[in-house]
Amino acid sequence: MQYKRGDRKKSNHRGLKLFERSIDSLNNAMTFEFDHLFILTDIGASAEANRLSSFGLVEGASRIHRGQGTANRCFFFHNAMLELLWIHDPEEAQSEPIHQTRLWERSTNRNNGACPFGICLRPAQGSEDTVAFSSWAYRPPYLSETMSIAVGTNSDVLTEPMLFQISFSKRPDRYSADKSQPLDHGVGLREITRVELVSPAANNPSPELQAVLETNQVKLRIGTEYFVELGFDEEVQGQQIDFRPGLPLIISW
Repeated sequence: MQYKRGDRKKSNHRGLKLFERSIDSLNNAMTFEFDHLFILTDIGASAEANRLSSFGLVEGASRIHRGQGTANRCFFFHNAMLELLWIHDPEEAQSEPIHQTRLWERSTNRNNGACPFGICLRPAQGSEDTVAFSSWAYRPPYLSETMSIAVGTNSDVLTEPMLFQISFSKRPDRYSADKSQPLDHGVGLREITRVELVSPAANNPSPELQAVLETNQVKLRIGTEYFVELGFDEEVQGQQIDFRPGLPLIISW
């Protein structure tokens, strides 16, 4: 095939752009890590947690988020965590500065078009001052006054997951002894190696969500309903369990 000089320049330019994009993508993947996923549930998350436990997951610590109006139940893995979250105190959840997170609206409308998920990243070691997306500083009452959580400026876009980044978080297998959690599960799952969000609103992601996708920590595809697929340990066993409709979650391993 013969190229005109202008065609060769265009081809080289496209190739350079693709190379630069792949380098940027690699840098993002090294800069950020997936920290945890929350799924909004009914109060207490009893049915949801029982299904996960029956599958073979071992539940870890739970807590009430003082002043935020939420409470949780958690399942920890070597590199990340799955959180079941619900509104514990409606008054607190709608107070200042909590209302800006839209947790109340997201929870109460999760069966009426709102995305029921939150996706949390953490910076890789050495990148603590870098935030993956445009954000605002959230200072919930349960944190000390010197600490904050970076929340995506798309927090009022209820058709997308709440995006946030915790600079002081770390892998659960690196928790201090006094904060250690059960990491050995009956089903043998160790590390989350794929996070894929399925969404009816996937065709037009906000700049903040697009920035998260570019970290290569989360994937996004179109679907008729909201759910998340979590892949474990590179999914080499070819197994899968679907927790829907009670919990919008599929686990593959």
